[in-house]
Order: sequence, then structure tokens, then C-alpha cells
Amino acid sequence: MSRPHVVILGAGFAGLAAARALSDAPVRVTVVDRRNHHLFQPLLYQVATAALSAPDIAAPIRRVLHRQKNVRVLLEEAERVDVAGRALHLKSGEALAYDYLLVAAGAGNFYFGNDHWAAHAPGLKTLEEALDIRRRVLLAYEHAERDTHIHRREAWLTFVVVGAGPTGVEMAGALAEIARHTLARDFRSIDPTLARVVLVEGGDRLLPAFAPELSAAAARQLEKLGVEIRTSVRVTNIDADGVQLGDERIVARTVVWAAGVRASPLTQTLDAPLDRGGRVMVAPDLSLPDHPEVFALGDLAASEQADGSFVPGVAQGAIQGGQHAARCILADLARRERAPFRYRDKGSMATIGRSKAVAEVGKLKLWGSLAWILWLFIHVLALVGFRNRVMVMLEWAWAYVSWQRSARVILTEPPAPPAPPAPRTDP
Repeated sequence: MSRPHVVILGAGFAGLAAARALSDAPVRVTVVDRRNHHLFQPLLYQVATAALSAPDIAAPIRRVLHRQKNVRVLLEEAERVDVAGRALHLKSGEALAYDYLLVAAGAGNFYFGNDHWAAHAPGLKTLEEALDIRRRVLLAYEHAERDTHIHRREAWLTFVVVGAGPTGVEMAGALAEIARHTLARDFRSIDPTLARVVLVEGGDRLLPAFAPELSAAAARQLEKLGVEIRTSVRVTNIDADGVQLGDERIVARTVVWAAGVRASPLTQTLDAPLDRGGRVMVAPDLSLPDHPEVFALGDLAASEQADGSFVPGVAQGAIQGGQHAARCILADLARRERAPFRYRDKGSMATIGRSKAVAEVGKLKLWGSLAWILWLFIHVLALVGFRNRVMVMLEWAWAYVSWQRSARVILTEPPAPPAPPAPRTDP
């Protein structure tokens, strides 16, 4: 009798946790991802701001799972799910039949119906986007160094971050540190310390998922770094020359989007109810309401808990969800009843800069140096792979001692492919 086939779509936190939890199970596991690496997204902003290199926060999927003999890894992109026929259709035309499907394809940037803003305000979900932002930030200083027109120079030295969740707060703090410390003495025609960093938030405070006192502490720490904070304002337009906030115009050549995410469009093929963000409204065990063999995990799952709250789209929620889906499969194989998913909140934290952070763990609320040390410790432990942990610790130690960021390499955009040769006209 052949072993059940478990297909895991996406090797992020949820997919990887599920695959590992099935390491000794009597099943065949196929992990499908359009990239060959697992990405530690919480540190993606550090790649974007030249504190870390891309390989420091990424690990090859095959290497992570190479000891699991029941796992096969496919570098492929999914096109749609046929839930009635129990098949995952890939862009290559291949269809993978499954007994269980774990959909953990993540989420992308959401511009609230203004997708044309993406060209001027990249989000921060992939390594490619992080490297693009790093290129834009570093090139802005290079252009300012050469531009003699005062208003154009000011535009190059103005940076706007839209969205004040953890990613936006961390990004704004890092941009301020680059200006005030990393690049302070590296230019001759400009003073980088005069760079302007503006953080824009539509709500009435930063970090709305945190306690109000932590939001206030984060705002104080950002203001000490020189970040301008604008709350209760809406972005009405973004173009190549800046950001429109109602009647106010901020002229800026570098804008970063951290304001909205939307679940993978693959959820629309799952024959399941979706919420406003495109997330799947899952059953208590994280499966689809009418298809118990299909699980939606991580950022694309809307999982309501007993108290009426929804599991937040953070790494710990994805990891716990992946592990729970694996336990449900094992329960089915053992002919036991599945248990509902119960999310265990292990706390939230966001770093703002050197010795500046906020952390909320249960009733404990910290900010400043102690929260920053806790943030460092937790993130190093959570990284996948010994090599990544060591490299990140070394990079952070060097940055702390020297105030420098070692990944200040400007990568140009990929060159256009060469034109095909002209057809021969020889007789």
C-alpha cells in the first residue's frame, strides 16, 4: 500500500515547520516553492538597509531538508488548485496529485487598488525587493552628491516610509541610522546627517498591534533618531517625485511601502470563503470548511480563535500553524480526532535602532536597551542554520562596534537580454 502523499506549497515558516514535523511520519512529502531558499522575513529590512547580506537570512530549502528521506523538493510555481480533483497544477503544466495539501504560499504587497504605486514605492516581501530598496537608498546619496540644484538634492535626501507596523518602524529607524551614523562622513558635497526620514501612518498611532504605551515609546525613540512621524493621514498618491498626503506634498525620490499585504491570489482557486484581505476563512483545525484534506496556513489563513480574535500574520503564528497541520495529518493516519488550533502568543517585538526596541511578552512590556537585547537574542535563535546564526551575530557585533553596515554594495538592475541575431539572408 502506497504511503499518503502530502504536498506542501511554500517553504516559508509554515511550510518548513510542517515538513519538519512530518519527518518520521509514514507519508511522502513534496515541498513546492518558486524559490530555492527559505527566507527569514523579519530581518529582510536589514538586507534592504545594508546591515546584512542576502545569504545571511536565507537558507537553501534542499539543504534544510536534506536529512529527511521522505521529502522531495520541487523548484516550481503553482498555477491553481483543483480541490475537487485533489491536484495542484503547476506553471510547467504538471499536475501533482495529493492526499493532503498544505497551502502556505504567503502574501504579497497590497496597494489598495493603486497598483501603479508599486513602481515608485516597492514593498518588502522578497530578497529581490530588499535588494531593490537597498539600491534605491544608496543611489539616492550618490545622486545627491552630484546634483548641485538645492531642491533636487533635498528630494534625493528625503525618504518616506508608508505604514507604521513593525516593518515600517524598523525601516524608518534603520534609514535614520544610515544617515546619522553610517554615511555621516563619507561624502564631500553633502551632509548625510541632514537627510529627512518621514514615517506615515493612517491610524492614530504607531505599532497598532502593540500596547499604547509601547507605541508611545517607539515614537519617542524614533524622534530621537530624527524621524518625522505623521499619523492619522492617508496617502492619496505616489509618483516618481514624491508622496501626496491629502493637501500636503512631500517631495521625495525614495519611498518604501509597508502599509498593506494581501494573501496570494492562489486562494481564489481553493473554493473557500475569503475575507477582505483575500485570506481563507478556515475551519478550527486550519483546514478548508468543505475539504478537510486541504489546509491553509500562515499569512493566507484567517483563523478565528475562541476569544473572537484572529491569529496574527507573524512568524510564530505560521510556525505553530504548520506544526498543527502536521499533527492533524498524523491524527488522521492514527484514526484519532483532530484537535482545534490554539495559537500561543509568545510576544511581539520591533527594533528601532541601536539599543532601541519595544517588546511585549504577556503582561511584560519593555522598551530601550533591554528590549533590544531580547530582540537580538530571539531573532538569532529563530534563524535557520548554524552558519546564518554565526554570520548574523558577527555582522551585528561589527556594526555595534564600528557603526558601519558591511553590505553597502549597489547592485544595478539586471541588463536587458541581448537582441536575437538577425536572420541570415544568404542565398
